[in-house]
Amino acid sequence: MSASAVVWDSALLGYDLGGEHPFNPVRLELTIRLATELGVLRDVPLLVPEPASGEELYRIHTTEYVEAVKRAPMTGAELAHGLGTEDNPVFDKMHESSALVVGSTLLAARTIAEGGASRAVNIAGGLHHAMPGHAAGFCVYNDCAVAISWLLDNGFDRVAYLDTDVHHGDGVQAAFYDDPRVLAVSLHQHPLTLWPGTGYSGEVGTGGAEGSAVNIPLPPHTRDPAWLRAFHAVVPSLLAEFQPQILVTQCGVDSHEEDPLADLSLSVDGHRTIYRTMREFADKYAQGRWLAVGGGGYQLIRVVPRSWTHLIATVLNRDVAPETPLPPGWVEAIGRAAPGARLPAAMTDEADTAFRPWGDGVDDAVDIAIRDTRRAIFPLHGLDPDDPRD
Repeated sequence: MSASAVVWDSALLGYDLGGEHPFNPVRLELTIRLATELGVLRDVPLLVPEPASGEELYRIHTTEYVEAVKRAPMTGAELAHGLGTEDNPVFDKMHESSALVVGSTLLAARTIAEGGASRAVNIAGGLHHAMPGHAAGFCVYNDCAVAISWLLDNGFDRVAYLDTDVHHGDGVQAAFYDDPRVLAVSLHQHPLTLWPGTGYSGEVGTGGAEGSAVNIPLPPHTRDPAWLRAFHAVVPSLLAEFQPQILVTQCGVDSHEEDPLADLSLSVDGHRTIYRTMREFADKYAQGRWLAVGGGGYQLIRVVPRSWTHLIATVLNRDVAPETPLPPGWVEAIGRAAPGARLPAAMTDEADTAFRPWGDGVDDAVDIAIRDTRRAIFPLHGLDPDDPRD
């Protein structure tokens, strides 16, 4: 089995909400170019996706909604099904472009399921807010949920989904809220302070799936050490108990302190540490199977390309050292496209990511979030919420 795979085609840049919309596909283009110039993609064959079929989309989305997406560019920006809003404007070939994003994540899932690779990454994916019958949060179709649904019908009985986007992974949670086969974990900015206003620690699943939805809402301005403390205080214990057959991770980077749409304070170094931890968790708890997708991230030049290049490199086992300088060709291209843009010098923010484990005397707002989540979830898995060893 090949160790890893990368899904990419320039056609994925067609998912373009237009104008000054923050979900700009240039972030994908700049990431692939940076990864290429750093040698991360050297001799790596890129998997080229095809659009998801109607049958595949219907795993999650209603027929009525898919037909509305197809019609929308011809009928105008009507405020139905969440289409034509400021967040989700109608754009040319919206259905085709959105279906291609779903197809790219499905290709990654199939490649792992069929033994073509143990890991796969699709930075164009991660549209975790789309609901069965409406668009939301820049997301038309939910590629994460469609891929998980496909995995459940193709040999996988336990799928762990980890969402590290600054926004709650509400669409994926909703899709599997009553399905005990999916452990859906989301770390995000507290819903009292950020859209979509969901993802409280008391949202735990229903209908026999109690404990399968796990939410860790973090206060604004949480930095790398506290974020990582929360991650390690909750996630590994649940993965050890759940024993997933595959790890699916949504790796949005809008948690960065420079992101214009949210208020967490992570760094590129924090993102790199998260990815390396996910790789470790996949190896330890999921037989090495890891499907990684992108997500949010709106500091298009300084943050997203560096963080997601680290993601691609981590999936490929070609880790990029933080002190690695940005390649001159990439810097010059940015200078031509965005004169005056202030660029970092290297693949690091020089941030400290060392953290004190939960239960080791730290007591702040993040620890309150940790305690709330552990007390809501751990007993449902037979774990002691107040014992740091669990």
